[in-house]
Amino acid sequence: MTLKLDDKYIWDFWHYAEGGAQHLFMLQADRAIGDPDLRHWNVSIGHAVSRDLRQWDYRGTVFGPSTGPAWDDFTTWTGSVIHAEGRYHLFYTGTCRAENGLRQRIGHATSSSIDGPWMRVGDGLALDLDARFYEEHAEGRWHDRALRDPWVLPDRIDGMYHMFFTARRNDGPKFERGVIGHAVSPDLVHWEATAPVYEGGHYGQLEVPQVFARDGRWFCTFCNVRDHWAEAQRAQQDGGVSGTHYLVAENPLGPWQPAEGFLDGDVPCRRYAGKILRDPVTGEDCLMAFLDAGPDGQFVGQLSDPIPLRFEHGRYRLDDILAPE
Repeated sequence: MTLKLDDKYIWDFWHYAEGGAQHLFMLQADRAIGDPDLRHWNVSIGHAVSRDLRQWDYRGTVFGPSTGPAWDDFTTWTGSVIHAEGRYHLFYTGTCRAENGLRQRIGHATSSSIDGPWMRVGDGLALDLDARFYEEHAEGRWHDRALRDPWVLPDRIDGMYHMFFTARRNDGPKFERGVIGHAVSPDLVHWEATAPVYEGGHYGQLEVPQVFARDGRWFCTFCNVRDHWAEAQRAQQDGGVSGTHYLVAENPLGPWQPAEGFLDGDVPCRRYAGKILRDPVTGEDCLMAFLDAGPDGQFVGQLSDPIPLRFEHGRYRLDDILAPE
């Protein structure tokens, strides 16, 4: 059965597999807040474990905003978990109350166990915005300063660890500035931003990236809503959809380009922030996402069961026979 909590909304998630156990870390907020749009500002990170991506053992809250004034005392949003350098590493997005949550930064915590406890590395701050490459917040540019959703590869490439994140470039039309940012580190602690690996031109933002290799090519899933598509992109796809798609590249450092079509989109948005995972039951790739709008148009706030995918000729698509309506 799907991952659903009676007392919490859950949405963006990230995955770590170890010893046959499937670990999900997800954003969560108490349903007692009433309006689900308030969930982003009443957020913590939860943990659930499964053997099959279907039956879940919810382990509770494992991380949240700093308790005192800090760069991450307002929110702790989407991230990733890896094991390297003898420890588990949690990378996450943070905002602070003093800035009304408008400026995002990337944080880092570690643990000796995948079950925690997670302790911030220093004050937790791993990466702040580098204005040489990425857009600062200013009135009329965008609704926030995008520097979030870090996805860190567990293995070094050319002697460095690599982080990918969502951001916006400094120039170009408003809805063409969304990029996949990039930073490197020799030790997972000291990070340096570099130029984006996907330079944009298609969307105002790309959220929740997931970067992985498959059959010698590289894929980067992302999600966005059609209101943030560039005009030319909407024109090519009948006005656009909201959901999950992916970029493709021959090298993780790019150049990246959107794959043809759109993997899993709808109007209104039905599923969002999808990840491509290996289904331990079938041994094949699948898509998991959080359920956004239900039949009544209200926010659902739970995760889907694995949705079968077909991978043919280097492209993903939903399995038309097995995918749920």
